Amino acid sequence: MLDAIAKPFGKLMLWFYNWTGNYGVAVILFALVVKLILLPFQLKSKKSMMRTSRMTPRLKELEKKYGNDQQKYQQEVSKLYKEEGVNPMSGCLWSLLPYPILLALWRAIRYPLTVMMGVSSELLSEGGAIYEKLVELGYNLADYSTRNTAETYQQIFQSQFITEHFSDFSGLSDKLQAISYKFLGMDLGQTPSFRVWAWDWSSPSVWGPALGLFLIPVLAAVLSWLSMKVSMAAQPQTKDTQSTNATMMLMMPVISLWICFTMPGVMGVYWCVQYVFSMIQELILNKIFNRQLDIEDADRIEREKAREAELEAKRQATEKLKAEGATTVNKNTSKKKQQAAAAQKETERKAAEARAARLAKRGQTGEEIPPSQVGNRRYARGRAYVPDRYTNPEEAEEKTAAAAAESVDYTAEMADAVTEIPEEAVGETAALPESEEPAAETVEATPQ
Repeated sequence: MLDAIAKPFGKLMLWFYNWTGNYGVAVILFALVVKLILLPFQLKSKKSMMRTSRMTPRLKELEKKYGNDQQKYQQEVSKLYKEEGVNPMSGCLWSLLPYPILLALWRAIRYPLTVMMGVSSELLSEGGAIYEKLVELGYNLADYSTRNTAETYQQIFQSQFITEHFSDFSGLSDKLQAISYKFLGMDLGQTPSFRVWAWDWSSPSVWGPALGLFLIPVLAAVLSWLSMKVSMAAQPQTKDTQSTNATMMLMMPVISLWICFTMPGVMGVYWCVQYVFSMIQELILNKIFNRQLDIEDADRIEREKAREAELEAKRQATEKLKAEGATTVNKNTSKKKQQAAAAQKETERKAAEARAARLAKRGQTGEEIPPSQVGNRRYARGRAYVPDRYTNPEEAEEKTAAAAAESVDYTAEMADAVTEIPEEAVGETAALPESEEPAAETVEATPQ
């Protein structure tokens, strides 16, 4: 199954090599092509992730409002995601796509003769023409690697030996091709070694390439850290994500370091190039999508303001008609709802008297209107609403606690007021003293 993906990639790598004549440059071009192929999917993933991250303040408000009712909280979160057209899992799905490609590329590099060139495996097995020629010319795996991974990458060393004696293999297979794994003086077919104490330090021509291979995993680890830094810079940091991100910032470079020390140098080059391209892509997409999402957010805020203004205008019109006596009882309103409306009005009157008494004790005059009030709905924006909670975070916690305490006092006053009203008149609305719905259902505006 993996070969079905690996063989096309191997052919593409071979084509780039024949075009450039340089194995390292071929890997860089291959990485660029892979990035371009995945770009449409990653565009969708990136925008979804950025849109989700922008919803963090709104999700926090829902958490404060429904923190004690997880079922209601999850319902409201799902409703918000649906309204905004966001799927929080879509970003994760597309981010996994590069890994099958990485495995397919690793297989193409691991088997350059059978996967990349398409040479028959029978020719390489014992008794095959290429195998016998390798034995005849004195091919020895130990001459190419002393690492315990030598058997894993044997085809790479066979390919290098065939390249050195290519004229001797002419006619054995028309698919055989000479490939040089040299890049900037390094042999990308070799696996980097961290055992610096075991290197041959007799000549710079010997330890120089070994040092270059050694630096590839180190560079991959550094680029991994930088790539994550760039990616996380565009996302809001919360207490929950800070610890997770800190762990990822530590683990991903270590994983990159380990992987690049266990694979041929060519895989490390691909790893590094992918990180460089990813950082460039992140910087460009952040700029583009931030501009687009700013416009979307501005449009959404304008729609919310317009709707709130419309509701407030309707409420004021109704209040004006009530004051002028230009409303009549809706004939379709049940007697029970009319009693509930009357109970609501009496509750508000008694609660207002209690609030006035509380204000008088504090030496204050006038009605105390909380910032959360919209029209006559006292806690329309939430019981712990603080207008400047984002612009003035230093005082937000104290103000939130004060607003919550005020709402508790208000609720207690309303509850005391309700207990003074006959139970048969209270109906179902006594438990919800803030609601204006019964009153709205009880009257209808009829201009005289």
